Amino acid sequence: MKSSNIFILLATLSCVHGATEVIRARAYIFKAVEGKVPTQLIGTIDFDQSGSFLKLNGSVAGLPAGKHGFHIHEKGDTGNGCLSAGGHYNPHKLSHGAPDDSNRHIGDLGNIESPASGDTAISVSDSLASLSGQYSIIGRSVVIHEKTDDLGRGTSDLSKTTGNAGSRLACGTIGTV
Repeated sequence: MKSSNIFILLATLSCVHGATEVIRARAYIFKAVEGKVPTQLIGTIDFDQSGSFLKLNGSVAGLPAGKHGFHIHEKGDTGNGCLSAGGHYNPHKLSHGAPDDSNRHIGDLGNIESPASGDTAISVSDSLASLSGQYSIIGRSVVIHEKTDDLGRGTSDLSKTTGNAGSRLACGTIGTV
């Protein structure tokens, strides 16, 4: 009888723990305006946690054609033209890298590519960023940069910290759905 009570207790605790995990989130993306809090909504990105993989899907309008650095930043504050979001989310103090690198920031999601016309489709999967746990990205921000992220492979000092991705074009705070 005791072993069945222990099993029931463990099953109950497992369900309670599972109920606190976040599996969906969303960021409303706003166009950066130098020195101001952005107010022009240009897109949305949905975040779906499936086991250890985080999937990001959405679209953003009005980006210039080409590749743009795409990162999770440490703060959810999108003020001052998205500069208040701070640096890339990097709690382990590692070098900047590509999404498939073992030595990278949690926030390093690589690049998205905007077409010459129309909206920019976003479809990214990542195995390091998560919506739950000690290093959750909930309450942080997603930032789209002006230039291509060099994935930490460039020659300048900024390559190992920002990927030389340039200024911030757009951002949004990641919140639960």
